[in-house]
Amino acid sequence: MTHWVRLEDEVYDRIRAHKRDDESFSDAVDRLTDSRSLRDLRDVFDDDQVTQMRDVIAATERAGRQRDR
Repeated sequence: MTHWVRLEDEVYDRIRAHKRDDESFSDAVDRLTDSRSLRDLRDVFDDDQVTQMRDVIAATERAGRQRDR
């Protein structure tokens, strides 16, 4: 079933800005209104913590590649 929804220009622009190239607007709204998202964590960690996590992830990936050789 299809429904028509009226959006303010600002809301439409925000959805369009977050819509992925391979998504319909319906898909984008569904994803953006999902109850949980990794984006919810953006205010939880500071820049230093994010850098440390990225370093650990990169080191783990390197170790896994070396182990696979």
